[in-house]
Amino acid sequence: MFPFWSNYYYLVIILQIVCAVHALKSGRREWLYFIVFIPALGVAVYLIRELLPELMSGDWKENILRAIWPNGRIHEWEKKVRISDTVTNKLQLAEAYAQQKQYDKAIALAEECANAFTKDAGIRLLLARLYFQSGNYAESIAYFDKVNAAKGVRMSKAEDELMYAQALEGIGEAARAEEAYQKIIQVHHSLEAMYYYGLLLKKQNRIPEAKAQFERTRQEIDLHPRYIRRTIRKWVWLSRKELAGM
Repeated sequence: MFPFWSNYYYLVIILQIVCAVHALKSGRREWLYFIVFIPALGVAVYLIRELLPELMSGDWKENILRAIWPNGRIHEWEKKVRISDTVTNKLQLAEAYAQQKQYDKAIALAEECANAFTKDAGIRLLLARLYFQSGNYAESIAYFDKVNAAKGVRMSKAEDELMYAQALEGIGEAARAEEAYQKIIQVHHSLEAMYYYGLLLKKQNRIPEAKAQFERTRQEIDLHPRYIRRTIRKWVWLSRKELAGM
């Protein structure tokens, strides 16, 4: 009787599911009530305030293409390497392999480039990241240390410092890992670092300190700009989950 309304209704349901799943995965659970119980308005507001800004930030076209054609970037750079066997093309191909979790291929290519340019800090940093992602923490630490030992070059990104801290924890260097986490939190106010530091404290059965660290994520999120809060809310949600289980 009302075909237009029927189609609209199904569209709202589809968007409602998409928004609810996105809210869960990104740690925006506070939106769920709004999305579920006020569907049309809740979905519209969530799309405008949360989903669209995220899609439009960064290389969103590449993210969409990657979702549709996961190996597309690999095929593209494999072809470029065959045409021009340069270090730049090989490194791009290594990163494409890493995006699809083909770490052995990525590391082999990056190592080949590192052998050609033995003092290149950028290649060493890439290898440190790749070894971390592959779970080889000892090699990751070795390459991070090479980067930091180079004259005038040091890690500056919070995500690299966090990998280093987690790698130290992964090889059982708890004291050094704790020191690294504390430094990241002090310098970068990283909620992700606070969460993982809280987990380290919890593993050591230092429950009051762990609780204080998880609580801190809720207090620190307001120190970040609004556009960044969208991407770091999940650490607040995960911290609340840990607190609820203590």
